[in-house]
Amino acid sequence: MLSFRPTSLLVPILVPLLLLLPTGVATSQSPPAAPPATLSSGELRELATVQVALLKLQDSLNAEMAHPRNKTREGQERLQVALREQLTALIEKSGLSADEFQRRRFAVSTNDTLRAKFEDAIAVITGLPARTGARTMATLAGTPASAPAAASDIVLPAGAVGTHVGHVLVRFPTTPDKVGLLTIAHTEAKVAAQHAALAARTPTNLQAMQTHAGHVIHALDPAVVTQGPGKGYGLKKAAAGVASHVELAANSDGASAGVKTHAEHVATAARTTLERADQIIALAERIRAATDVAEAATLTSQMASLCEQLTTGADLNADGRVNWGGGEGGLQQADAHMQLLLKSATP
Repeated sequence: MLSFRPTSLLVPILVPLLLLLPTGVATSQSPPAAPPATLSSGELRELATVQVALLKLQDSLNAEMAHPRNKTREGQERLQVALREQLTALIEKSGLSADEFQRRRFAVSTNDTLRAKFEDAIAVITGLPARTGARTMATLAGTPASAPAAASDIVLPAGAVGTHVGHVLVRFPTTPDKVGLLTIAHTEAKVAAQHAALAARTPTNLQAMQTHAGHVIHALDPAVVTQGPGKGYGLKKAAAGVASHVELAANSDGASAGVKTHAEHVATAARTTLERADQIIALAERIRAATDVAEAATLTSQMASLCEQLTTGADLNADGRVNWGGGEGGLQQADAHMQLLLKSATP
């Protein structure tokens, strides 16, 4: 039994799934139609209903592909065929044309007001508490509901513990604008996910996929691709810094038991993110070396899915939530446990 966890309301999650559609159903191979200026409440509800179903398919894909029995080429191909059939049936059942679905999807992804209303429609369908406005992935995945505090609002513990926690959350001398290591990690992950999604929107254009794959690598490790749209620091360096400095905090004099416990959780999630980044770079390098457009499109779909997981993590054991350990954690789980660390460090 596959469980459903509504871990992402953001539109990029749909791109890998849309690539599974057979020709004539998906419209990502042609220029998108102009998005509507606005969407009615009914149109948003229709889109939200389809989105929930797509999220279930995404979880099915992640859980099944991660299962040892499906680690063969035949198993992966079988899942792709099954999901393609399910996705085609889902779009047809919704009553939306593929073009109309794409227009609404694009409108929600580019209009903050529509996105807020869309998220509330998702909340109604899934039974989550409605809250207009941006909603963190961590909340939806069952981790603590509060969003990461702004750097200016963070009260650091005293001594060396506070110094290293500050490096993670508030300020680090070598990052762009001297932001905290976890902040720059989020920024670079967002750039990687954006360009992976752009690559996935052009599954018949090999050059475009290869260009955006290079941009993804730059955001993750600018030592490999030196020019690109990232900040020049790199997610890998940032995530490694998060793990290192949170462990320095835990090993400092005066560190409480709670600090030590949650530091382990943060460091594990950060290192899992680092491993995921290495997987993405390997996929991106294969895309850049590909000569077959179909092969590149398949790799691009995988890259887009993994890039999203840099932030959200992944429910690998299909238990309905994303945990900090077990190879599941992402930056949001690191965020959540940094907040718990702060609470445990202050009486």
